[in-house]
Amino acid sequence: MTFDNARTAAAGPRQSIELDNLDVAEALRLLGSVSLGRIVFTRQALPTVRPVNHILDGGDIVIRTHEGAALTSHARGAGGHGVVVAYEADVIDPDTHLGWSVVVTGYAYLVTDADELTRYRALLRPWAPPALDMDHAVRIRPDLVTGIRLVAPEEAAPGR
Repeated sequence: MTFDNARTAAAGPRQSIELDNLDVAEALRLLGSVSLGRIVFTRQALPTVRPVNHILDGGDIVIRTHEGAALTSHARGAGGHGVVVAYEADVIDPDTHLGWSVVVTGYAYLVTDADELTRYRALLRPWAPPALDMDHAVRIRPDLVTGIRLVAPEEAAPGR
């Protein structure tokens, strides 16, 4: 089975599933509709994945981190140039396998402006243990946004 730019039939539980590509606006809208995602970054030359909660702010993804977090160190060490990351969020029904998935690739920057940090602290409540002082924020500026919607064939966009 190959994936193309339109949609591909995939085997699902007692039904086929169609994959419809999302445009950037719809992908970001869906990403903004959930609060949990996964950030992917490099740690010791290997990919690392962490579940985090986020907000969407002006098209950027913002997460909170703590001083000891590897991502905080990487973003700080990038000297203002940012560090390449991927961010993924999805909502997929475990029984029907229908839903959506969005992946954003871009650069992550440590937020250093005190007013912005105060605003993000008010808007984004981390669910990490209280012992971790989540006093940092990281902004991800999307360079590449891709997304798919997994739908039943009768719900697929016509003409694709």
